[in-house]
Amino acid sequence: MAGQMDAPPTRVMRLVQLGDVEAALRAKSIWQCVSCQTCSARCPKEVDCAGVMDALRQLAFERGMASPAERRTVIFQRAFLDNIRRYGRLNELELIARFKGEVFLRGRTVGVLFEDADLAPKLQQRGKLHVRGQRVKNRGVVERIFSRALDGGGR
Repeated sequence: MAGQMDAPPTRVMRLVQLGDVEAALRAKSIWQCVSCQTCSARCPKEVDCAGVMDALRQLAFERGMASPAERRTVIFQRAFLDNIRRYGRLNELELIARFKGEVFLRGRTVGVLFEDADLAPKLQQRGKLHVRGQRVKNRGVVERIFSRALDGGGR
């Protein structure tokens, strides 16, 4: 993945280290990072590069530096994590409704509501779209995982 980036993770880390956060925030590579943890695992200084990339994405989003497509990525990530936190597993219909609803409300583009609608019958036919989501039995475990991750104790 790093070979396709405008600034590989090492370069982004260096920009942050030198205090040029603005340049790091403008790098398209912070949005191309898939958080695979490869750079973090290989870093000889044990820097959590993937975590820094995630923080940079969040900062770019908060500062309004993200493109519309990049904003949609953040909206989807938040909807996905909120969905997992609530149920312990994915509730597809709620995820779709929340994501598309928020994108619509932010951009007032009706097309976003229907752009994937033709996929629903095909997914339903294959048994890949569950109308009713299920919760995990032990929600306490899920809550502890999220609490630990949010407290920075994820490592």
